[in-house]
Amino acid sequence: MEKKAMLGPKVRRLRRDHGLTQAQMAEQLGISPSYLNLIEHNQRPVTVPLLLKLGHQFGVDLQAFAEDEESRLVAGLREVFSDPLFDGSDIKNQDFRELAAVAPTLGQAVVALYRGFRGARDDLQALAERVADREKLHLVQSAGFPQDEVRDLFQTHSNHFPELEAAAESLWQDGRLERGDLYRGLVDWLNTQHSVRVRLLPSEVMGYAVRRFDRHSRRILLSEMLAPSGRNFQLACQIALLRHRDLLNGIVDAANLSGDEARRLARIGLANYFAAAVLMPYARFHEAATQLRYDIEILRRRFDASFEQVCHRLTTLHRSGAKGVPFFFMRVDSAGNVSKRFSGAGFHFARFGGGCPRWVVYEAFRTPGKIHSQMAEMPDGTAYFSVARTVVKAGGGHRSPPQQFAVALGCDVQHAAQVTYADGFDLSNTSAATPIGVNCRLCPRLDCSQRAFPPLNHRLIVDENLRGLSPYLFAPPSAE
Repeated sequence: MEKKAMLGPKVRRLRRDHGLTQAQMAEQLGISPSYLNLIEHNQRPVTVPLLLKLGHQFGVDLQAFAEDEESRLVAGLREVFSDPLFDGSDIKNQDFRELAAVAPTLGQAVVALYRGFRGARDDLQALAERVADREKLHLVQSAGFPQDEVRDLFQTHSNHFPELEAAAESLWQDGRLERGDLYRGLVDWLNTQHSVRVRLLPSEVMGYAVRRFDRHSRRILLSEMLAPSGRNFQLACQIALLRHRDLLNGIVDAANLSGDEARRLARIGLANYFAAAVLMPYARFHEAATQLRYDIEILRRRFDASFEQVCHRLTTLHRSGAKGVPFFFMRVDSAGNVSKRFSGAGFHFARFGGGCPRWVVYEAFRTPGKIHSQMAEMPDGTAYFSVARTVVKAGGGHRSPPQQFAVALGCDVQHAAQVTYADGFDLSNTSAATPIGVNCRLCPRLDCSQRAFPPLNHRLIVDENLRGLSPYLFAPPSAE
């Protein structure tokens, strides 16, 4: 709490959202207006008793209110201004912190604007490449960042949707589903409630599809290449789209997404959330996860789910009164492309560019199937505990080999003692943690032998007569 006690801008936004003056809010909190003014300008911390009063008087979620959004915004701004476009700008780290503290909405707008700029630049590059090949000119199309909008939607909700949890629980009750035979229960439910049959088809018939819904014949076609957990997941996902489309659309509409592509992606993501909630019902899964100290291997066997499904589900445990460890999650391929991420523990992912090769998720590719553990420290001193392992997505035979990814699940080191994989680590000794960064452009560690690019605010020195472990030499950092 000490690290997150300066919450002035949040208190000011909360007061303005309720249409209160400083005097009115101070009276409700039992403090003086001058003291509230100091809090709003980050000249006094929000104490624990005062935070509890805020929660009681204004009905705020204390954990969400105390989350370190400011540091996440600072990391986003650093990424933006690491672009070579700003190489000549004299922008200091203190500038980022001041903007995030004083005008967070403006800072978020800067990040969104840069995202749009990057999209336009990528479109322009694609256009140039296609114009060079006149036969492909008809393929030119606009490509934005709908997936980033959807990620922001899930991040805004802390990856927790109570209405979908309730819908999944009602399916277990109404469908009289049974543990150990979930597939048969879902098949029967689809047949009796929606007149939809399920057929398992050979891979040569399904092609690249693992699930296809035929509206005319009222059939769900599943590929034989799906594992049992994948079959259950796909059936539950289709139930969400058939039975709860209005619920999904309501959440999507409230998000005010920019285009149809983003709305479709969001609807699919929410259907997948529902499917995971069906495979791993909240109350039972939360109880097992905490009792087993988040042992992923046992959880996947107990709930007949995949390693990735369990990891992803662990990031959703934010029900009031029954919360789990706040985990972050990422899935990456061997080329460094991130296809899934959720920053539930305040962990800063690189939105643009690659990640840090020192992070354990990339080490997982060296020994497929083995769980790797790591205590790592970011440049700002925050320490995290992570586990990572490779996972394999079903392919289509010899000519369509399986896809291999690495998934990472982690939390702030202060929660790591609750996780079985942290046994044997001296969690209080952060000097033993592996130093990592967001990515090379944002990492100030000049002694890193795995650096791919020079960092922000360090001038590159080129000396043909000197070669170190890193290909780069740097001038002293610019003043803060």
